[in-house]
Amino acid sequence: MIAGLWGWIAAACAIAYATKLLGYSLPAHWLSNPRMGVIAGSLTVALLSSLTVMNTLASGTHLAFDARLGALAAAGIALWLRLPFLAVVVIGALVCALLRLWF
Repeated sequence: MIAGLWGWIAAACAIAYATKLLGYSLPAHWLSNPRMGVIAGSLTVALLSSLTVMNTLASGTHLAFDARLGALAAAGIALWLRLPFLAVVVIGALVCALLRLWF
């Protein structure tokens, strides 16, 4: 089992390294295209959003609607109000703690 796990880890590392090397071989005019910047920015936001939602709503193999969802909503409102990042984190943590204490 351990050898199999380390084999998968080594394969994932090799694929990540090959992908990085492949990026260096792209023609420069592809990367200087303004559409590429828009695509890269959109993919980054989409990936981070999906990770945030999965970490908020997933609990094992089922959905969990608990204090994390309230904390995410509070942090979203704080971001919408353009509060500093530290304030967003503190507000999210406080709301999560209060909801866990209350429920």
